[in-house]
Amino acid sequence: MEKKHIVVIDDEEHILELLKYNLEINGFKVSTFISVEEAMGTTQQENVDTILLDVMLPGIDGISALEKFRKSPKTKDIPILLVTAKAEEIDKILGLELGADDYITKPFSVREVVARVKASVRRNERNVVKGEESKKDKLFIKGLELDIESHLVVYDGKQIELTFKEFEILRLLMSNSGRVLTREVILDKVWGYDYYGETRTVDVHIRYLRSKLDEHHIGEYIETVRGVGYKFIKE
Repeated sequence: MEKKHIVVIDDEEHILELLKYNLEINGFKVSTFISVEEAMGTTQQENVDTILLDVMLPGIDGISALEKFRKSPKTKDIPILLVTAKAEEIDKILGLELGADDYITKPFSVREVVARVKASVRRNERNVVKGEESKKDKLFIKGLELDIESHLVVYDGKQIELTFKEFEILRLLMSNSGRVLTREVILDKVWGYDYYGETRTVDVHIRYLRSKLDEHHIGEYIETVRGVGYKFIKE
């Protein structure tokens, strides 16, 4: 079986060596880079299963790189884990809003990083399988259409651009229209039961998803149930 390919981008050589060693002994193929510029060739030309991306980088910083990765057809759905010494809430929120799948703060436990990488790879594999099983499925509620096969969301003839996680959240909510889903359930179904992050992640993604729907005046389709979770309007 081909090894899963992990790309690590960090400007600290000792961290690259540490992560490369520990990920390789856990069965991964690992490519390390000290800058985004150096990593671009590999991420665009080779199959990559997860990217570990430091935020504080020389040249193109991690947040700018995250935007580039999410705009590229080759890397838009690859799990990206942000790694940084900055622990402020605003950094977490910005990273999640731009499409990061998880957030790891330095100093970190190597064991935890390896566990999160393994979890991201498993989640990505489940998402691919789920997509294969759901071909030709479409959801249509109150003029909003979600096409699972083509991964498109359309309202009033206009396409709504969503990240992979935003699409999966919307798909889950529309599939359970009228039913309240807790943050824990959304984390379980979209991120996977082995996700290590906070339920705050759901709130950030919902807020960003809702803002995109608001551009078409349908942000109210997603309702907040205070103290519980979220629900999509009834079909």
